[in-house]
Amino acid sequence: MGVGRRMKKQGPPEKLSEEHFAKLKRKAGLPVDDTPAEAPNKKKRRTAKEAPSKNNGAAAKKGALKTNGKSNGVKAPPVSSKYGKSVKSQGVTSALAEDSDDVLSDGLGEGFGDSDIENDEFSDLAGDDALGDDFIGSDDSVYDSDKEDRKAMFSEDEDDSDAEEQLTAANIVGLSRKLDQQREQDEADAQAELEEAALQTNIDIEKPHVLGEEEEDDLALKTKALLAPDLQLLRTRITDTIRVLDDFANLSEEGRSRAEYTSQLLKDICAYYGYSEYLAEKLSNLFTPREAFAFFEANETARPVVIRTNTLRTHRRDLAQALINRGVTLEPVGKWSKVGLQIFESNVPLGATPEYLAGHYILQAASSFLPVMALGPQEGERVLDMAAAPGGKTTHMAAMMKNTGCVFANDPSKSRSKGLIGNIHRLGARNVIVCNYDAREFPRVMGGFDRVLLDAPCSGTGVIAKDPSVKTNKDEKDFMVLPHTQKQLLLSAIDSVNHASKTGGYLVYSTCSVTVEENEQVVQYALSKRPNVKLVSTDLPFGKEGFTSYMGKHFDESLRLTRRYYPHTYNVDGFFVAKFQKVGPTPANLAKDKPSSEARSPAAAREEVVDKTPIAADDRDREDDGFGGFDDDEDEKYIERAKRNAMRKRGLDPKSLEKPKGEAATQPKEKTKEKVKAKANGDTKGKGESGEKKTKSKKKA
Repeated sequence: MGVGRRMKKQGPPEKLSEEHFAKLKRKAGLPVDDTPAEAPNKKKRRTAKEAPSKNNGAAAKKGALKTNGKSNGVKAPPVSSKYGKSVKSQGVTSALAEDSDDVLSDGLGEGFGDSDIENDEFSDLAGDDALGDDFIGSDDSVYDSDKEDRKAMFSEDEDDSDAEEQLTAANIVGLSRKLDQQREQDEADAQAELEEAALQTNIDIEKPHVLGEEEEDDLALKTKALLAPDLQLLRTRITDTIRVLDDFANLSEEGRSRAEYTSQLLKDICAYYGYSEYLAEKLSNLFTPREAFAFFEANETARPVVIRTNTLRTHRRDLAQALINRGVTLEPVGKWSKVGLQIFESNVPLGATPEYLAGHYILQAASSFLPVMALGPQEGERVLDMAAAPGGKTTHMAAMMKNTGCVFANDPSKSRSKGLIGNIHRLGARNVIVCNYDAREFPRVMGGFDRVLLDAPCSGTGVIAKDPSVKTNKDEKDFMVLPHTQKQLLLSAIDSVNHASKTGGYLVYSTCSVTVEENEQVVQYALSKRPNVKLVSTDLPFGKEGFTSYMGKHFDESLRLTRRYYPHTYNVDGFFVAKFQKVGPTPANLAKDKPSSEARSPAAAREEVVDKTPIAADDRDREDDGFGGFDDDEDEKYIERAKRNAMRKRGLDPKSLEKPKGEAATQPKEKTKEKVKAKANGDTKGKGESGEKKTKSKKKA
C-alpha cells in the first residue's frame, strides 16, 4: 500500500519518552529505579531540512525491555517497517506483552496526549544518555538485523546446526541422504516386524490333518453316508488337501502316501460338486490338483451370454447401438472376434427382440466361433458341415462366404433339422442346402468338397455348466462308444475333402469335450489311418496346446498344433480344435478301412450299409414328426409335366402318354392283327382308286 494523505501531512509520530514508560510502570505497581531529571522534552516542529525518521519506534520494536536491571527475555522479531507509527505501536505491544493483560489494557485503553508527556514528573531529567541500559532507548540493547546472522525458523526439534546445514547445497544433499537412510531403516524394521508376525501366526508350521482314521467300522461309514455333508468342512478340507499336494514333501503326514491324499481329494470333490467317481478321476487327471479344483469350480458358474452378429444383414456397431437403446448392457467379446458381443444385462428377452426376429444376430457360445474361424471358408467354395444343427456354425460359414458358393448342411436327426432350417431362413443364408444323411455315408453320397467342418457328437464334458447331468450320466461305456463313432466320422470327412482344390483341401475337427479319448486319440488314429493328411496351424490367437503324452501314451509331435480351451482359463466352454490338410488322394485299400473290404463287391457293401442303418425302422418311429416329407401324388404331377415338356422339345406328341397301358399289355396280338388288316384294306383301296383315276384320265384324253 502507498503512503496515506494523513501521513504525508503530519508525518510520523514523535518518540515516546522514558518518563511515559515509568509512569505506566508506577500505575501497574511495578518498581521503578530512580533516574536523573530530564530536561523537559518540548514538542519540536519539523523543518523542511529534516528528513522524516524512518526508524521511529525502532528502539521499542527491536530492543528488549529490562525491568530492575534484568532482561525479561522478550525480543521482538527483527522486522523493519517503513512507517514509524506502526512500528511504534508494535513496539509498545511487544514490550508490555509479558507484564500482564491489565497493563496492556490500561496502557492502550487510556492513551496519552502531548500535554501529558510535557507535564510528566521526569521531564526535568537529562537526555537519553543519562538513562543507562535499563530502558529501550539504550544503545547496547538495540541490534541491527543486517549485522547479526538471521536464524532460520524451524521446528523445536531442530537445533542451530541443522539450520546451518540446510543453508548450503552440500548440506542439503547430505541431509537428504540421511533421510533416505532413515527411511530405508524404517522399511527394514517394518519388514522384519512383519516376518516376525508371520512366523508367529504361520499356518504352514502345523501340518494340516485332512485324512481320517485308517480303519472305520461299517456302522460309522453307513452313518456318514446317511448324513448330509457339511459343505463348509468339505471345502476347507479340499483346499487343505490341495495345499498338501502342492508341497507334499514338507506338509504331508508321516506314513501317508500321495495316492491317499489324491483319493481323499476325489471323494471330497464328488461329494461337494456331485460328480461320479469315474468322471471326477478322468477330469482331474488332465490338470494339477489346484488347476483341477479351478476347473470344477468354473463348471459351477454359467458362461457369459454371447451373440454373433449376422453380417449378411447388419454390422456389429449398428446392432450394438440398437440393443443399447433397448436397455442391453454389452461389450465386444474380445479382440479375437469381429462379430461377437457379450451380454451382461438385458431388460428384454434376447430371443424375442425385433433384431433377433429380423435375423440380425443369433445366440451362440463364444467357443463355437473358433472352429469356423479355424476353417476359414472362402467365397465361391463348396463346403460341407457334417453335423450342422442347430445352424450356428453353418450360418457363420455362409456369412463368411457372403452367400456365395454352396454350403451343404447335413444332420442325421430330422427333429434337429427343424431348428436348422428355421435359423437358415431367419438369418438369410441363401447358399445353404440342408440334407439328412448319416455322415458316415457321405463319401458315397457326395464328395469333392473344398473344406469340411466336423463338429463331432461328444460327451459334453466341456459344457457341464450348461448341462449338469453330464456329471453323473457318463460312464466308461460312453467313452468307448463315442470315440469309435468319432473316428468313423473323421475318416469319412477326410475322404470327402478334395485334395486337388485350388483354395481349400482343409478339414476342421472339433468337439465340446476336454477328454483325451475324444480328442487327441481320435486325431492320432486319423493320422495313422490316413497318411495323406497332416495337421496344420489353426491360426487361432489363443488357446493351449494339445497333449503329446498322457497317462503313459505318446502322440505325434504335430498335435501341438491343436488347441484346447477350458472354462477356468478363458471363460469359454471347454473345446478342442484340430485342423487337417489333405495333401493327396486316399489310397484305395484304405477307403473302407476294413480288412475284408477289398474282397467284397460294391453290391455287398451297399447291402451292409443298409443293414447298419435301419432307415425303415427310423421312419416308422418318426412318421408324425412333421419334418417335411415327400408327397408322392403332388410329385407325380410335376414328373408328368416334365415328361410332356421333354417330349414337346423332341417333337413328340405328349398325348401319347395318356394311352392306357393296361389294354396294350393284355391284347397285344389283337392290335397287331388289326394293324395288319388295316394295312391290307388300305392297300386295296389305294389300288382301286388309282385304277379308277387312270380310266377317267384316258376317257378325257
